Amino acid sequence: MCAKRTGAAGACRRPAAPRALGAALAVAAAGVLLAGCADEDSGVADGATKSSAAASRAPKTPSSPSAPASPSAPASPSGGLTEDQAERKALVPRAKVSYERALTAAIAAVPAAEPVSAELKGTPGGGAAWETEVATADGTAHAVRVDAVTGKADPPRAEPDQDAEDKRELAGRLGRSTVTAQQAVRTATGGQRGTVSSVELGGFGNGTLSWAVDIVTQDNWTKTTYDIGATDGKILRKHVDRD
Repeated sequence: MCAKRTGAAGACRRPAAPRALGAALAVAAAGVLLAGCADEDSGVADGATKSSAAASRAPKTPSSPSAPASPSAPASPSGGLTEDQAERKALVPRAKVSYERALTAAIAAVPAAEPVSAELKGTPGGGAAWETEVATADGTAHAVRVDAVTGKADPPRAEPDQDAEDKRELAGRLGRSTVTAQQAVRTATGGQRGTVSSVELGGFGNGTLSWAVDIVTQDNWTKTTYDIGATDGKILRKHVDRD
């Protein structure tokens, strides 16, 4: 009976083995599936992590708003010319009277005077005039404005700020100068084509007496200044003003 019961019990337990094995296999299969899912999930997570890490390590390109703006020069309203060049371009063609004619008109307005300077300048209303200075033998200076279109000279005006020392100094310059304004201009224009916009007797460097001659080149409207020795007629200096 015991053996039978044991056998019976054993017989009763035999069907359980397949069920236990099936359950074990199901659990194992589920484990494999879960492991596969975990592997897949892990792969996605690892890939996302790697992509995120790679993105964090990649050099960042600054966006255009945060990049510093490079300074740029303001646009020129005169086709690339500087302000000074544009002024020369507007002024020089207005003059129909040369510096020489202007000085001749000024000397005619102040008898027995000698030329000291002449400079072309603009006038209100878009005109042009030569602001000239001539002086008598005693060094008394007179300012004479000459219309750069008609050549007509205004009445001369004695320089109000001159004192006795100023007059002696100017008289000394005129007395020492052996080179005329016209000769100085010829020397300057011999090496530079253009229009004379200014000529002035004065001192150069260490006190050497000289004529400063400004010449405007009309192809680019730059100004070149020549310093010409007033006693020997030699070129002391040449300076190009590109402004």
